[in-house]
Amino acid sequence: MVNIVVFGAGGTAGSRIVREAFDRGHRVVAAVRRPEADAPYLPAGVRVVTGDATSVRSVRELAPEADALVVAIGGGDRTLWPDAARTVLDALRGMPAAPRVIHVGGGATLLDPAGTPLLEDPDFPAEYRDAALGQAEALDVYRSSADGVTWTYVCPPPLEFHPGERTGRYRTGTDQPVTDAAGRSVLSYEDLAVAVVDEIENSRFRNMRFTAAY
Repeated sequence: MVNIVVFGAGGTAGSRIVREAFDRGHRVVAAVRRPEADAPYLPAGVRVVTGDATSVRSVRELAPEADALVVAIGGGDRTLWPDAARTVLDALRGMPAAPRVIHVGGGATLLDPAGTPLLEDPDFPAEYRDAALGQAEALDVYRSSADGVTWTYVCPPPLEFHPGERTGRYRTGTDQPVTDAAGRSVLSYEDLAVAVVDEIENSRFRNMRFTAAY
């Protein structure tokens, strides 16, 4: 059993990660900004607490009881994700037995065959660009850290990523999208949660980015 704290546990990705981890028998703490609103939608038996990944105090309060700390937040402007990355690293720096960080990132930070981030494609949807830029900055924060905190940055597909079925199947890559025979990169939120919990359990991508799709 692994002790897991999930920031953003009330969100689309976070709630599914909570459910996946809990169903596998792990001890899960769901950190949300409004427990009274989110607790009814999370599994009974999961401890729901007030938590904010952009607060050093909040991270430090919850980190000692965690083996893995998942950052699955959203809903803010582009500064949210790099702020959270910096906060989590600052909070864990120097902590004995600091938990590993799993950051659920943005698929548009992945690279095309020429090595250019997908978010720089002129055809990339403008409505997603700010969030993509924020997630790219968060990835840079992790990559430039040298404080001994272990992290993993998890990318879903850049566009075709929606709630759906849990199949338990997926394939992984690192810097480029995983595509099928038709050239599509597709994954459900449910199977992203499977990939995240598999990574917590098996630790294949330490201090690096990985992506998953069918």
